[in-house]
Amino acid sequence: MTGLERLADLIWNPWLLGLFLVTGLYLSVRTGFFQVFHCHLWLKTTLGALGRKDRPGSGQGLTRLQAMSTALAATIGTGSIAGVATAIFYGGPGAVFWMWVSAFLGMMTGCVEKTLAVRYREKDEKGRWQGGPMCYMEKGLGSRTLATLFSLCCVGASLGGGNMVQANSISSALWASFGWDRLAVGIVTALLTGIVIVGGIGRIGKVSETLVPCMALLFVGGGVVVLVCNADALPGALTQIVEGALTPKAALGGSAGYGMAAALRYGVARGVFTNEAGMGSSSIAHAAADTREPAEQGMWGIFEVFVATIVVCSITALVILTTGVYQPEQALAAIQSGTVEPNMLGAPLSAAGFSTVFGSFGEIFVSVSLLLFAFTSLLGCCYYGERGLEYLSGSNRWRGIYRIIFLWALVWGSVADVTSVWELADIFNGLMALPNLFTLLLLSPEALALLKQWRRTQT
Repeated sequence: MTGLERLADLIWNPWLLGLFLVTGLYLSVRTGFFQVFHCHLWLKTTLGALGRKDRPGSGQGLTRLQAMSTALAATIGTGSIAGVATAIFYGGPGAVFWMWVSAFLGMMTGCVEKTLAVRYREKDEKGRWQGGPMCYMEKGLGSRTLATLFSLCCVGASLGGGNMVQANSISSALWASFGWDRLAVGIVTALLTGIVIVGGIGRIGKVSETLVPCMALLFVGGGVVVLVCNADALPGALTQIVEGALTPKAALGGSAGYGMAAALRYGVARGVFTNEAGMGSSSIAHAAADTREPAEQGMWGIFEVFVATIVVCSITALVILTTGVYQPEQALAAIQSGTVEPNMLGAPLSAAGFSTVFGSFGEIFVSVSLLLFAFTSLLGCCYYGERGLEYLSGSNRWRGIYRIIFLWALVWGSVADVTSVWELADIFNGLMALPNLFTLLLLSPEALALLKQWRRTQT
């Protein structure tokens, strides 16, 4: 076990894992499981509003669709393809179950985050909305210390977590599919990212609004085709998921098998990485939305988690498990002997599943999907890091230097070891989530009161 792996396990297992689940469960119980019994309301407010023109707001921010797309751009990234495959490889099929559980409970965590982000946001020097956990920690909780800690971790997560993970997955996928040089891919990706981020949150929102719906529909559509072709294997895959999650040690033959602890560890960690509910980072994008009602933006927080994990990640997981490309005995043997190869997990494993139906086009399909997912994630991650740095410095004078470092880290991440990159992402995500989860619990009475008040106006 490497030093990074030990540190990641120390942060996540079991303290942070439990805190994520307990927070989501507490908020779900307090709202009477709003995500279930009022699904018609949050679906009407989000999905039902996509075809309608936005109601006039203040004119000083992103549209609600742009804000949600920017947040989804940072969440529906490589975690939805490579992250799910990695979770299954290291945690077994049971990891998918805990990914679902964390997402189900995280829907209310995301709702409270976005509600508080809009409640305590502020305007920048140009009169545009901005905010996030650092604002509701300082203004709502009165703790600049927690706000500073979160901002530091947010900057670290944007550079060492989201940035490097996305870059690594892009270069690995294109190298595996086309043999393209990983360093060259990293440089080109950095140039394209730089062109977009120089335009700030406005340009990021417009690009995300265009790419996110298209890439999600493309990937989900392709996944559905694969699942239809392997419909007979679906019951078996679902059985594997449930048994792997609830059996202390799901035996594969002899004494070998994945433990429930590993399924819980990787399932929750990857679930959080794919939807960011509880980490607080995605609320930075939602704070920029041109909306008047904090709780209404909370509905987009619920929808975001639903799409990112319940829909997109489930497609990836079921494709891998129904096509037979994942061999648990082989995976366990490689883990125990320390001979895990890059093509055994991550994007290559997902691509192998799609290739069983689409042939050689399967790798191209996953590579293109991954490229779009990861590219939009890079845009969102950069904005999150900029906001964290701006809070720490009290101005945007370091923005240019940060962007240069961000793009350099992107190139570095494209050639780094994939296992180390994911461990680094877990560490930064965990450190960022700790102050945010405690703050959500302390400020939940106010957020839930805003939700209750807004819901009364909708009946």
